[in-house]
Amino acid sequence: MTEKRALVILPTYNEAENVLPLTADILAADPSIEILVVDDNSPDGTGDMVDVAGKSESRLHLLRRAGKQGLGTAYLAGFRYGLENGFDRIFTMDGDRSHNPKYLPVMLRAMDEHDMVIGSRYVPGGGIENWPVHRRILSSFANFYTRLLLRITVNDCTSGYRCYSREVLEAVDPFSVRSSGYSFLYEMVFRVSRAGFSIGEIPILFEQRVAGDSKIDSSEIYFAAWRVLMTALRPPELPPRKGPRV
Repeated sequence: MTEKRALVILPTYNEAENVLPLTADILAADPSIEILVVDDNSPDGTGDMVDVAGKSESRLHLLRRAGKQGLGTAYLAGFRYGLENGFDRIFTMDGDRSHNPKYLPVMLRAMDEHDMVIGSRYVPGGGIENWPVHRRILSSFANFYTRLLLRITVNDCTSGYRCYSREVLEAVDPFSVRSSGYSFLYEMVFRVSRAGFSIGEIPILFEQRVAGDSKIDSSEIYFAAWRVLMTALRPPELPPRKGPRV
């Protein structure tokens, strides 16, 4: 049986302090994993650093984009690359080291039983390190709000630490997702769930970044809440529900 190939999509913007240590840890986690850094023309030279490192590491790839285009479009560019290049499992991770690569092998094993796996802060054994109280409350409410409106059972709808099977991405058509930014995460969970695929969650400890600046904007949070409501009121057309996974 041919070993399944896995790709980690790593969107970056001004992550020069984090990108090379993070990519080294990802590549060390499992020999089946390759990385695609999707860099939005970082002024701090993030893309240049990856370009140089990739010349001596065949599993590290770089996709440069002309400017800051957003998280959702970075994922889509990575999905397209992964599907066109024959990857079987496609991960998304944050580029600021808040997602620890040590969970990658656990998520890969879980993919033997599921079509999509989420690194979850909100299942037993999961958690968040060094977040202020107001961010914890906001995150918990966002997940409650999303589960309620979209009628899905996933505990951590807002986690960007995920693995999708090739079959999922081919079936749910992520390229027609109407959301961008962090709201892209909600809509993808909705699509995968409503299409009848199996979604697993494994506990992770989310670690607050120690280097660089956070890219999240408060306006993005309000927009994401609006997009969840619009998705609930006008759900996208989805493929027929699948039968049980075999």
